[in-house]
Amino acid sequence: MSGQSLLVPGTLSPTRTVPASIPRPEYVGKEGPTRYDGPEVQDAETIERMRIAGRIAARAMEEAAKLIAPGVTTDELDRVAHEYMCDHGAYPSTLGYRGFPKSLCSSVNEVICHGIPDTTVLKDGDIVNLDVTAYIGGVHGDNNATYLCGEVDEESRLLVERTRESLNRAIKAVKPGRRINIIGRVIESYAKRFGYGVVRDFTGHGINTSFHSGLIVPHYDSPHHTTEIKPGMTFTIEPMLTLGTHEYDMWEDGWTVVTKDRKRTAQFEHTLVVTETGAEILTLP
Repeated sequence: MSGQSLLVPGTLSPTRTVPASIPRPEYVGKEGPTRYDGPEVQDAETIERMRIAGRIAARAMEEAAKLIAPGVTTDELDRVAHEYMCDHGAYPSTLGYRGFPKSLCSSVNEVICHGIPDTTVLKDGDIVNLDVTAYIGGVHGDNNATYLCGEVDEESRLLVERTRESLNRAIKAVKPGRRINIIGRVIESYAKRFGYGVVRDFTGHGINTSFHSGLIVPHYDSPHHTTEIKPGMTFTIEPMLTLGTHEYDMWEDGWTVVTKDRKRTAQFEHTLVVTETGAEILTLP
C-alpha cells in the first residue's frame, strides 16, 4: 500500500447558509432528532418523494466527486454538494444533525466514516469517500461512494472495487420474507475472501421522514438482527470494509472514525425500497 502520511484534522470554514425558503428537518437547531415511532413500511406517495430526495443526493455527490483531484480541499467538495442541494430546493441532511457542521461527510484513507470537510488537501494516491444526504418533501435520500484521487495503488484500488461489489451483492440478496441479517451475511462472506475487516459498529439504517428510523442493518452476519424484510420498507445498506482490523478510534471532534491500525477503508451506500421481488435503488442520479 502507498506510504501516505496519516490524516490530521484541518481547519473548518464558517458554517454554510441555507436559503430560508428551504424547509429544514425537525432536528436542526436541536441536540438531536425526535425519536421516530412511525412504520418502516412506507406508502407509495412517501416512496415517490424519497425517489426525488435520493436523486438529488446522488447528483450532488456526483457534482462534488467531479472535483476530486490532488490539491483540492475536502471543504471545496462540501461547498459544491451544498450549493447543488440548495439550488434544487433540498436541505443537506447532515448540516446540523446532532451538531455536525457540514453538508457532507468526507472520509479519506483510514477514515471509516463521518469525516468533517475542512482545509485538508487531497493528495495523489488518496481514496476519499463522500457521503451525501438530501432532505426535500419531508423525506431523506442517503448515499455514499469512495473515489480514487490521482494514481492509487493496486491494494487500495481493489479495496474500493470490492467494497462496491459487496454492496451490489447485498442489494441482490434483499427479498421479501428474508431476515435483515441476510445482508450482512452476504457482505461478510464476500469480504472474508480477501481478508478484509467488516466494520460492525456503524451500520445501515431505516430512512424515510426520519434520517435514522431506528431499524438497524448490520453489515456482518448477526444472529440478533432478524427483522423480516417486507415490501415498502426503506433503508440503507452501506458496507465499510478495511484492509486490516474492523476496530476503530474516534477523533476528539466526536465524529471522525478511523481504523485502529490506521489501514485504509472504503464504503459504498444506497437508499433502497423493498419491492415485491427484490429492491429498487432510490439513490440513482
